[in-house]
Amino acid sequence: MAHEIPRSKVKLSKAGFFQKLQCKTRDNKMRNPDIQFTRLRWLLTFAGLFLYVADIYTDISLALMYFQEKQWVWTGLTILFVLAGLLVTQIFSCAWYWDDIKEDLLKPQEQISGISKGGLTLLHVLGVGIFIRYYHLLNKGSKVVWTTKKSHTLEESRDVHVHTHPSLFSLATDLSMLKLFEVFLESVPQLLLQLYIVQGRDEDSVMQYVSMAFSLSNTAWALVDYRRCLRRSLPHIKEMPPGIPTAVYLLYKLCTITSHILSYSLLLILNIYSIIALIILCLLGMIWTQLLQTNFCSSKYLELLYRAVTGVILTFTFFNVKGQDTKVPMIIYYSCHTFINNMALLLLAFLKPELQTDRFLLTVCGLIIVGSVLGLVSLVWYYVFLHPREKCSEADEVDGLGRETKATRRIRNFLQP
Repeated sequence: MAHEIPRSKVKLSKAGFFQKLQCKTRDNKMRNPDIQFTRLRWLLTFAGLFLYVADIYTDISLALMYFQEKQWVWTGLTILFVLAGLLVTQIFSCAWYWDDIKEDLLKPQEQISGISKGGLTLLHVLGVGIFIRYYHLLNKGSKVVWTTKKSHTLEESRDVHVHTHPSLFSLATDLSMLKLFEVFLESVPQLLLQLYIVQGRDEDSVMQYVSMAFSLSNTAWALVDYRRCLRRSLPHIKEMPPGIPTAVYLLYKLCTITSHILSYSLLLILNIYSIIALIILCLLGMIWTQLLQTNFCSSKYLELLYRAVTGVILTFTFFNVKGQDTKVPMIIYYSCHTFINNMALLLLAFLKPELQTDRFLLTVCGLIIVGSVLGLVSLVWYYVFLHPREKCSEADEVDGLGRETKATRRIRNFLQP
């Protein structure tokens, strides 16, 4: 679990802070030479872009199919989730660009092909802000990972290692945070909607299954990518080892989320008014986030939007909202999670016994049981045996927790796994 790290009372001058921060970063990277933006990381970023585009494309294609069939409700809801994810990511992306420009952390005229501040805003209004971020990261990263290292002098190589690689991971972390918003506002609700439609219709189509497959793949990618980027961007957090820890974490998240979505779909099939209970769960998540008084955004209104989005995310999975010890909240959350899953199965057995002969629904019930058990086992396995332990119990200005930039603060104060 993540713990909130107290700020030190030591005050440093701005010049002294950045000088010590540079030394701290250099020391961290020298001790951890593998923490760098590699060619594999660049290719994986491109893969994430592909999944993002494919997910939206299949959803829009599905909406067109419903429109041709004159299924107005399904058309509207499918498009609504696409627009919700798109709108929220554009709002936060634009706000973060403005924050970085204000603090001279980002100079658009130098780093993003001459795009001005007004041009960035216009591109976000047009809905392509996240593609600008992908272009920025891939373009800057390609100059580092696809150039011949022999052409660099010793000083240039040191500068790339100390400054450029951390900068690339900072860009990647911003992008991964936006992707996390997008999957829980678009991909996950879309998966729930399409499951409900497939289970409630006599006919289904290949496009529905393709859309669900890309939604699930996009979600899986976003969860693992965010966790790895976060742990590489914050110097006081240990790196997440690849291999078994990453696989177990992914298994934990995917199984718990998928089983929960399937349970929600069963409840909606049993009674469409179960949507009211789903809305109440979402509101409870928003209220809890409000009570925690998060401080993620620089604007009061953006903070309210962030808390609302967090409430939606908590409807499907658990995250550490404010960097505190979350052992008790996590136990309570997954106890309720298990109760809802079991309740969906029991209600199906007692209220709709005629549906128990449906092969598809029987498969769904089996997936709920297997997913719930496997997800909880993976959760315990990960946090007991595989979770990287933070050795740093306190931080000073060098760690960026005293006089910190808005970019550093948003990474540190965002949802923590």
